[in-house]
Amino acid sequence: MTELPEIDGPQLRELAAVPSVEIISRAAVMLLSAAAERLGLADTEPESSPHRDLDEARRLITALAGLITASAEYLGPHAGPLRDGLQAVQRAFREGSAVPDEPGHGPGEKYTGPVY
Repeated sequence: MTELPEIDGPQLRELAAVPSVEIISRAAVMLLSAAAERLGLADTEPESSPHRDLDEARRLITALAGLITASAEYLGPHAGPLRDGLQAVQRAFREGSAVPDEPGHGPGEKYTGPVY
């Protein structure tokens, strides 16, 4: 089994100084950005984007939905915009799928409920 490197010194102190809501928000924004990229939304023609990968997008969106749902009570004013972003990528996934999932069965919808 490989050992994980120890975090010591300035790195540990810097991380310890960051509020949990900021760490959660940063993780959510990273997942949201990665999902949008995998949906091809960063390109003018999403369907032909070289970064488009709906399988990867599904995983990222589901992880984002779980994170936001599990931490909503701690996010305060950040929860609304993050939920809006999540719903936007969920809708983009549905619109971009050749065979859309049934409502309630799309990525992350087991955590958020159906997104239309």
